Amino acid sequence: MLPEARVRAATRADLDAVAAIYNEGIRSRQATFETAERRAEELASWLKRPRHPLLVLEQGGRVLGWAAASEYRPRACYRGVAEFSIYLASPARGQGLGSLLMGAFLEACAERGCWKVLSRIFPENTASLALCRKHGFREVGTYEKHAQLDGVWRDVVIVERLL
Repeated sequence: MLPEARVRAATRADLDAVAAIYNEGIRSRQATFETAERRAEELASWLKRPRHPLLVLEQGGRVLGWAAASEYRPRACYRGVAEFSIYLASPARGQGLGSLLMGAFLEACAERGCWKVLSRIFPENTASLALCRKHGFREVGTYEKHAQLDGVWRDVVIVERLL
């Protein structure tokens, strides 16, 4: 039997694991347009965003996933709108852990004054789209040829959830 998973605020000590999970997603070419792998030091500023949570999912003392919010636009009228990313290490997928993380993440965003969270997801990333649907996100539409990844134009599905 697996130990119980829990979601908590990330600390500096978690950043190596956060970077490793992010890099797995970068290498997969299924979750982000990013192509350069990240180091923990590059992610340290994520801990200093008081309105935008960085949470980790931990099980058996190991960080297996993370969710982060960031500023949508710098204008004051968008202060309560956050973009988000959520990543799970491959061994943690398909076990409902993403749902546990997403639920806690949405609560943390609301507690910090966000009224909307949104993201852009590759249409082929059916697991992420299903997770968002499960948590009440609506699909707003598709940006066609949003950007190139490895020289190939990729579309993204825009999702949003009002909190």
